[in-house]
Amino acid sequence: MSLLSVKNLCVSFPTPQGRLNVVDDLSFDLGKERLGIVGESGSGKSMTGRAILRLIRPPGRVAGTVSFEGQDLTELNGSQMRAMRGAKISMIMQDPRYSLNPVMTVGTQIEEALRTHERLPKREMKARVRAMLEAVRINDPDRVVRMYAHELSGGMGQRVMIAMMLIPRPRLLIADEPTSALDVSVQGDVLKLIDDLVRDNGMGLILISHDLPLVARYCDRILVMNAGRVVETCNAADLQAARHPYTRGLLSAVPQMHETRDELPVMDRTQWSALGSGT
Repeated sequence: MSLLSVKNLCVSFPTPQGRLNVVDDLSFDLGKERLGIVGESGSGKSMTGRAILRLIRPPGRVAGTVSFEGQDLTELNGSQMRAMRGAKISMIMQDPRYSLNPVMTVGTQIEEALRTHERLPKREMKARVRAMLEAVRINDPDRVVRMYAHELSGGMGQRVMIAMMLIPRPRLLIADEPTSALDVSVQGDVLKLIDDLVRDNGMGLILISHDLPLVARYCDRILVMNAGRVVETCNAADLQAARHPYTRGLLSAVPQMHETRDELPVMDRTQWSALGSGT
């Protein structure tokens, strides 16, 4: 049985011309593997992650089915879905500056994420928080638990967010551009950390990103999205051999370390706009 099964998922919003599908008839299955979802800004990547966790609010509408370990999440009521978030499925947002509470200490916020799903003695809870901060490679957890969000660097803030999302020990982690707000010097460290934690805990991972080489390095399988639809699915190791013109266009637009081209190519969208999904 799949860990996650998404069938015919649609997310739409009203426009002056009528409702627009920002995610359009999306289907995929996920096991205990690392799945990358890539595409340009506006392709529907983040909306897919939010729809899985039922974080789309009106006037947005969601249709289709999302099943987690055989349970249809679309049939859960509000309190049941809140119990599912964090305990079974967690999501790391793009920028910790806007995700962490500025008036609560780091330790209090991580404890709150744990307290929501488990009743533990205070001493055991603090021990779990300390162990989780050590797991995300924060050197001085006793100092960090007393800090506030504005006192954290970008990399440390993202490590705190990872600790907060993983301390309830979820089965699936959705990471939405987890390194987009970080300096390039710490991006690799954070992704390696996520990868190690996912492997060590036997979790499933959905890594959402616009960075194709990065996703190819850390994932097993890749979905390429454009305009709300999956245009190509491939094994991460086979990304450079992708056949769809849109995927080829994205790959060719990636700057190289020793770039010799005078300018990066621009995709000719007329080549692939009429094509359907690839394989």
